[in-house]
Amino acid sequence: MNTIIGTYECKVDNKGRMMIPAPLKKQLHEGLGDGFVLKRSVFQPCLELYPMAEWNKMMEKINKLNRFVKKNNDFIRRFTAGVKIVEMDAAGRLLVPKDLVLFAGIEANVVLSSAVNIVEVWDKDRYEASIDASADDFAALAEEVMGNINDDDGIS
Repeated sequence: MNTIIGTYECKVDNKGRMMIPAPLKKQLHEGLGDGFVLKRSVFQPCLELYPMAEWNKMMEKINKLNRFVKKNNDFIRRFTAGVKIVEMDAAGRLLVPKDLVLFAGIEANVVLSSAVNIVEVWDKDRYEASIDASADDFAALAEEVMGNINDDDGIS
């Protein structure tokens, strides 16, 4: 899977169906037939949409954890809590299950935001609040996370 690019807005109807915007659907076309996994985010009040191939890669890593270590078992349980397999219907919509709608506080307006190889699914108001709250700290975060990376191509 290539890197997913962009931030898109869409709506969720009262049944939890979300129409995937065409530019995003085009990027996800490789995995449409395989379906997706939708789960709670670990760090944010949003959902994460994994193309099935990306989910399988993640599960390969998680399956390497020793399940006789309680901390590992607790992590696996929490990481996979509420996980749902979802597929796009003929109209290009994904059904977001009620429990996940409640977790993410999704009302009607949704933001689909690329996060490298997955898509974050946010209630629009929560997304805007999250971006606004972290705006002042982003420069310091960028310097801390990326400031010491020196690639062979000379970009730093």
